[in-house]
Amino acid sequence: MTASLAAFGLLGSLATACGSAGGEGTTLRLVVPEYGDRPATSSKAYWDKLTAAFTAAHPGKTVEVTLYPWADIDREVTRMVKEDDAPDVALMGAYSDFAAQDRLYSADEVLSVRSEANFLPPLREAGSVDFTLYGLPFVASSRLLFYNKELFDKAGAEPPKTWSDLKNSAEALKREGVRFPYALPLGPEEAHAEALIWELSNGGGYTDNTGGYSIASAQNTQTFRWIRDNLVEPKLTGPVPPGRLDRQDAFDAFLRGDVGMVNGYPSLLHEARAKGMRVGTLTMPVSDALSGGEAPPSVGVADWMMAFKHDGNRELVGSFLDFVYEDKNLNEFAGRYHLLPSTVSATQSSRDAATDPGAEQFLTALRTARLYPVDDPSWLRASDAIKRNIGKAVAPSADPKAVLEGIADQVRDAAQQR
Repeated sequence: MTASLAAFGLLGSLATACGSAGGEGTTLRLVVPEYGDRPATSSKAYWDKLTAAFTAAHPGKTVEVTLYPWADIDREVTRMVKEDDAPDVALMGAYSDFAAQDRLYSADEVLSVRSEANFLPPLREAGSVDFTLYGLPFVASSRLLFYNKELFDKAGAEPPKTWSDLKNSAEALKREGVRFPYALPLGPEEAHAEALIWELSNGGGYTDNTGGYSIASAQNTQTFRWIRDNLVEPKLTGPVPPGRLDRQDAFDAFLRGDVGMVNGYPSLLHEARAKGMRVGTLTMPVSDALSGGEAPPSVGVADWMMAFKHDGNRELVGSFLDFVYEDKNLNEFAGRYHLLPSTVSATQSSRDAATDPGAEQFLTALRTARLYPVDDPSWLRASDAIKRNIGKAVAPSADPKAVLEGIADQVRDAAQQR
């Protein structure tokens, strides 16, 4: 979820793959992303502590940990799989491509009954292919609209409930001289999240009721046309074109006090409060066409553990994963990075959920959230096409329908190449 500036603790040799010599394995290879942005916040400290505790409880077993930056881990694990050198366990942003290759254990093959049944329902659903769980959700987040209360007070703006309200608030903020009345990060870092937030708020999304891609639907076309006409052309999204504004840049500007509204997740709320900012959070305002009906779901995002099949590694992998998903271990990681735990029991025991109303709001949103279609093996390529192109749909001279149809063609090609 958080891109790292560097990889820490990379291992030089991965030759001792669990089960590589036959028989019951004693060494587990774990590949994980770096969630920290500097050595002091590196994930290495967490995994060192966890694996030391695991090996102390399982004499004779060892765990080799390799960390990669988020920008690299999908590519690196894919490379390992292609070279027939897959790790035993990996944590990354997608899993279904490997499930489609029959490379992964299903959850019921490696987890205890309690662990398997403990995942939050929306995450379990997203981690399943044909009702079989392969992607084990690790940590998650949901997205809410953040607004700077101080800037809103100065502008006399009201927290928005509808798109029209959002436009009115952005206009008031602009009159007050706010640099980014509404920050719209449709740059390639995470454009697929911002786009989905807007699509869902108008009854659209990436897929239809049958699970097929519907990127160029009438609702989505209407959504991006509204954004173009009502936010981008009136210059309510700031001086940087949305297609060139990345999420982290938008977050940094928010923390500087230059942004009136931006969609964010729990760690941004923590950072803002640490700076003494007065921040409000809301569910995403809905289109005026939906303003009288049922509220659409928020966007949820999860990172996925997966267990690769190797001769002789199943028992060790299962013991390790059950240990990882113990409440104290999962909550320690989630708390370290101000994310949400993926299981029912860890959520219930999380101190943040009990004492932080902001965290509880994110958890509430996650319970009914819509996640990316990560169960589709073509999602990695589809999301890449969205990230690289969706910002073009709101450019002042753009034809949103043509842009969305172009993305849909790329996604269709990606699906057919499988």
